[in-house]
Amino acid sequence: MESTRETFDDPTSMSSELARFKRTASDLATRNTKLAELLKASRDKLKVLTLQLEEMAVPPSTYGTFLEFSSGGKTAEVFTAGRKMRLMISPLVDQALLVPGVQVRLGEASQIVEACEFDTTGNLAVLSELIGADRALVTDHNGEERLVRLASPLLKNAQRPPRAGDTVLIDAKAGYAFEIVPKTEVAKLALEEVPDVEYSDIGGLDDQIEQIQDAVELPFAHPELYRAYNLHPPKGVLLYGPPGCGKTLIAKAVANSLSSRLGTGGKSYFINVKGPELLNKFVGETERRIRLIFERARELASDGRPVIIFFDEMESIFRTRGSGVSSDMETTVVPQLLTELDGVEGISNVIVIGATNREELIDPAILRPGRLDVKIRVQRPNEKAARDIFGLYLNDSIPLQAPAEELIEAATTQLFRDNPYVELQLINGLTEVLHYRDFVSGAMIANIVDRAKKNAIKRFLTTGEEGISAADLVEAVELENRENEDLPNTANPDEWSRIVGRSGVRVINAHVIAK
Repeated sequence: MESTRETFDDPTSMSSELARFKRTASDLATRNTKLAELLKASRDKLKVLTLQLEEMAVPPSTYGTFLEFSSGGKTAEVFTAGRKMRLMISPLVDQALLVPGVQVRLGEASQIVEACEFDTTGNLAVLSELIGADRALVTDHNGEERLVRLASPLLKNAQRPPRAGDTVLIDAKAGYAFEIVPKTEVAKLALEEVPDVEYSDIGGLDDQIEQIQDAVELPFAHPELYRAYNLHPPKGVLLYGPPGCGKTLIAKAVANSLSSRLGTGGKSYFINVKGPELLNKFVGETERRIRLIFERARELASDGRPVIIFFDEMESIFRTRGSGVSSDMETTVVPQLLTELDGVEGISNVIVIGATNREELIDPAILRPGRLDVKIRVQRPNEKAARDIFGLYLNDSIPLQAPAEELIEAATTQLFRDNPYVELQLINGLTEVLHYRDFVSGAMIANIVDRAKKNAIKRFLTTGEEGISAADLVEAVELENRENEDLPNTANPDEWSRIVGRSGVRVINAHVIAK
């Protein structure tokens, strides 16, 4: 007892014991805090697991397409599970999100519990015609027509409203079209553009350029004079002649000139129709596509700007009717074009330009005055025209070993020298010899220059000698002639005269004398 009393009476011992009790209490408090946090985390995790179990126990939801409100907004018409139903709307659903065509999620009691996104998958159809403000007539791939409603994205399209020819995503059973698929048939078949080809880019065709300017550009440049003389501008122009001589370039240059020179708001439209892609095995489909192209052209021309519809390889679509070629598809395709050219619906400010190297195959009804009024023959270049074309490619903008005029003279002389190619026996007993120069085209001249450029590049890489030489051009001409010795390869003697752009006495025999 005495010892104990002494211990408690000792101030140092009491202070030490008090400090130990405080440390113990602090440790216990820290441990208690950790246990409380652990207990809270366990409780939260248990709550999450419980919610997950409850969610897994919820019955599966079904989806439907919202059609319209009914009963003053308390119920809604919904297409779901292949049938139309009237369902209640949950008070928790924001009715502002319920717009025609939107997907909705249905609860266990078949009430609308959530507004979702618009459907992004389904069937494709082509919009044929708009009916009123919110309906449209569409045609599916089987040719069946359906009347559908336009969903909110189409009614509030910020870019542009739907129009005939658009490919749209539809739900045929619900009867709604949801969006424009950015792959319209007209876009596949025709390219709306303003070409960057100018008249200065075309050599050796000054007469043809003047003719097409008079036919196409004058009516837009001076419409008041045409009205004063009661003269109607031509509906169409036909560019015909051998391949590779600049027919397509002329058509593109016309569109470019109309955009840059005429007072038409600074822009014209050039619809480049990919002819063979118009053809379709289904009856009436090709005609429908032609109709869509002209509808698009009339729409673009409605504000007074010129629209050029360019049909390249025109004979592939509009052959002479009754010729017996292929499936006689042209018996309905040709009348469709004739209807568009001079039918009830006018094509003001729309000009059709056709290009072909087989003009004899095109139906005569298309070529008569009042349809394709102007026919312009694009001939093979003569020696003067060839110099002009060479001048477009051989100039100071590229490395040359001699003045451009000397190189052009050397190339032209080599190209147009006497060099027999084929001998034609005519039915009148005469004989005509065709030389390589009789088969020259603008495309051939461009290819000759490309060959010379390639030779100059190879020489520079091996010897360091820079620039195109006359020898490069002469060699390129010979290589071009040699590669074309087997072209054209035809057993029909009359074809040789057509290829070189001549007509007249019938050819009865052709003998190739080139080696």
